[in-house]
Amino acid sequence: MKILYFDDFKLGILKGDRVVDVSAVVKDIPHTGPHNLINGLIERFAEYRPKIEAAVAAAEGVPLASVRIRPPLPKPGNIDCMAVNYMEDGTLKEPAPINAFHKSPNAVIGQGDTMVLPDVPATIFEGEAELALVIGKHASNVAAADAMSYIFGYVNFIDGSARGLPPAGNTFYQMKSRQTFAPMGPFLVTADEVADPQNLQVRLWNNGVLKQNFNTSDMAHKIPRCIEWVSSIHDLSPGDVIPTGTNHRGLNSFQDGDTVELEVEGMGRLMIKIRDDLKRTWARETRLERAEKNLQPVTTPQLTGKYAAKA
Repeated sequence: MKILYFDDFKLGILKGDRVVDVSAVVKDIPHTGPHNLINGLIERFAEYRPKIEAAVAAAEGVPLASVRIRPPLPKPGNIDCMAVNYMEDGTLKEPAPINAFHKSPNAVIGQGDTMVLPDVPATIFEGEAELALVIGKHASNVAAADAMSYIFGYVNFIDGSARGLPPAGNTFYQMKSRQTFAPMGPFLVTADEVADPQNLQVRLWNNGVLKQNFNTSDMAHKIPRCIEWVSSIHDLSPGDVIPTGTNHRGLNSFQDGDTVELEVEGMGRLMIKIRDDLKRTWARETRLERAEKNLQPVTTPQLTGKYAAKA
């Protein structure tokens, strides 16, 4: 099942190329807004699924192209992002130590929304293509062997990053948690639709040019280990999100006017726009392309605009 919010945050289910409004079916779930309605549904999904399926079967729905798709998880309680969690197409000799960072739920945007690049002296702005998993039940100190049963579903996720902000070493919070830096969607896909989350192709296009193209099989710390480790640090609740990391070799600059699209196999395609009021520019090259030319630094230097290095 593919779950989404649309228009004024009506809860919908994708039915082919149409969407069926099931808001009436779930209206008795205690909630104060769309953010905890979806969490409540996730928590009670076994009870509500038959009612939702009956409503979808009986309704024609409206064309998906006629609605505004919103973030399927408007404000998760936690967004715990795995860091340096790929073997970079086997180029790393060994996995980096398992690590993560907390990204602000206030950073969430959805389909067709705009990531805004702030007026800060970042060396580059990038967005990491990621498969994110969504927790389905309370999780505390989960064993890896049991971890997959805690997953409700999956979603496309772009981890926006403002690299190189001073002072050196003061990194994750100011780099990752900025407003609009957590695009996700367009759908929340239930786990039963994903046969093997460790064998999914992940593709990201910038202005129609394929930049990132990798498989989740290259993940260094697999999904069960990620859940085990994160849940050993703090409890997880229904609707919490764990983006599982990216292969950095295809990372590229996000710039004003860009159209960025992400498609993790089976998750639909997430499209966002990029806005930079400062109109800064970078060369259109990936980290891999720079590495193949033996260029330093690994990220593309800023060419023009405020904060560009003076010649």
